[in-house]
Amino acid sequence: MKRSTQRILTTHTGSLPRPDYLLELVTTAPRGPVADATRPSQVRKAVAEIVRKQADHGIDVINDGEMGKESYSTYVRERLTGFEGAGEQAIGMPDMAEFPAYTDKFMREMGPAVGNIMAPPACIGPIQVRDREQVVQDVDNLRAAAAEVECEDLFLSAASPGVVALFFANRHYPTREEYVMAIADAMRAEYEAIVAAGIVLQLDCPDLAMGRHIQFADADLDEFREQARLNVEALNRATANIDPDQLRMHLCWGNYEGPHHRDVALKDIIDIVLTARPNGISLESCNPRHDHEWAVFEDVSLPEGKVLIPGVVDSTNNYIEHPELVAQRLVRFARLVGKENVMAGTDCGFGTAAGLMTVDPDIAWAKFDAMAEGARLAGAVL
Repeated sequence: MKRSTQRILTTHTGSLPRPDYLLELVTTAPRGPVADATRPSQVRKAVAEIVRKQADHGIDVINDGEMGKESYSTYVRERLTGFEGAGEQAIGMPDMAEFPAYTDKFMREMGPAVGNIMAPPACIGPIQVRDREQVVQDVDNLRAAAAEVECEDLFLSAASPGVVALFFANRHYPTREEYVMAIADAMRAEYEAIVAAGIVLQLDCPDLAMGRHIQFADADLDEFREQARLNVEALNRATANIDPDQLRMHLCWGNYEGPHHRDVALKDIIDIVLTARPNGISLESCNPRHDHEWAVFEDVSLPEGKVLIPGVVDSTNNYIEHPELVAQRLVRFARLVGKENVMAGTDCGFGTAAGLMTVDPDIAWAKFDAMAEGARLAGAVL
């Protein structure tokens, strides 16, 4: 994983706006033979376009935009066995439930895509690798597209064991521990395939933050921390053969515009997060509920080798951040942990699921422009 030694590097969380021609091919609706035959070439085309856009808008560490995935977590149903149960909602959103009028409005505006994320099929059988080829295609598509642009590094994202357990209800394994560890063992192949190709692996870990208020809202903090430790143990087990410097993780409280007043504080989980093997830590840092938490690192020392990737532009609103604000956000982190240990990022993805977009695509790219300019300004200050 590259460091910001000469200048502050820029990256993002993973998902990016999908072109219209791709949406129908990667949604959860049943696909027929024609769609299945068309999908690989269309995904490859979309990856080439999205990689070029990232380079054109100042992103240094780029990915495939998750073009071939229906969402950052539920895509695993196509790659693993066991998830053949009826769709059911395994999680709730108590922060939203306290404001029912807003929740109704939110659900209407999000449309059916949000339902597909919230109610994926339950696990009803043993979890094993079903399809090893899709990750190979992901790697090939990204490497081919990246060969046509200039960039500093490449990454691909994958669902962490904990986030799969968060979204897919367990109706097979006797305990949650057995469930999470089975997911870890099955996902290991995907993780290792990405790194073997020379690409940085990003593990998406909303379970370590968002999991507090949507899955363990009725538990006390100590009980949630115990489950978070289990999720990190599973992540570390699945990545045991991978150099930590080829790993980064994304910490997330939920990529939605909502109250978030039930979010767990960063200070209450950072010690657990820092025990995870990935050296890169991407975290929400600019939304109004977490903008203040850079100060956590006044008291918490960043372990040797770790890199922070704070979100400096918001992925849930259509404001284009001022480059000077971006610079301020980067400088305050860099002054605490060192410029070389900071990379500019986004709070979350701009296309968390196919068909689910809260930020206009053109505005999303303008946010990247602001981020790139802000990174240059911060570098000059530092």
